[in-house]
Amino acid sequence: MLIAFQDALALLTHLDGGVLGIVLVSLQVSLTALLFGTFIGLPLGALLATEEFRGKKSVVITLNTLMGVPTVIVGVLVYLMLSRSGPMGAWGWLFTPKGMIVAQTLLTTPLIAALSRQILEDSWRIHRDTFLSLRLPPIARFKWLIWDCRFSLTIAILAGLARAISEVGAVMIVGGNIQNSTRTMTTAIALETSKGDLPLALALGIVLLGIVLLANLFTFAVRQVAERRYG
Repeated sequence: MLIAFQDALALLTHLDGGVLGIVLVSLQVSLTALLFGTFIGLPLGALLATEEFRGKKSVVITLNTLMGVPTVIVGVLVYLMLSRSGPMGAWGWLFTPKGMIVAQTLLTTPLIAALSRQILEDSWRIHRDTFLSLRLPPIARFKWLIWDCRFSLTIAILAGLARAISEVGAVMIVGGNIQNSTRTMTTAIALETSKGDLPLALALGIVLLGIVLLANLFTFAVRQVAERRYG
């Protein structure tokens, strides 16, 4: 075990090309999916927090359910959509990073929307009368609510990042775990561990933990700044 850790550290200190390639693919896919999930999820969460309409409870229940849906189910559904016989088969996105981004976007969006709804709903109760008296249109209300809760919403975005970057099942099915193309840190860890290549698996695991740690430290720093500035 000690030798495996030493070999893993050697791969990281020498900036092994295979490790860097896998990390870059993971970051490209996960951060792009997080970006799409944030731009879709935050407005959707604001809509559910501020507006009343028929079927709202069903939408909220559906989002809460999708937060915990097994990722392999999403992977299978996206696979069927992107396969040659599927509705988006002509796009040629199956076994490509684009297809993986689609799968991870479907995973991050419900999570960010559900968490942001809970955060924005509390703020809406406080500011509701003011916004209604000013007769602000819905888009303006969404914008100001999101801005008012911007520090708290970093938690929802961080959860979306964790959901995306730690995901295995969906990207394995949709991406195919192709070397130098669609292999991510999580799929590579699973593959290399099964092959017995523990140094590479450990090296990728260390990088993955480091990314999650940095994201958490960033979120903590943002909240500390917010508390000092706004009490």
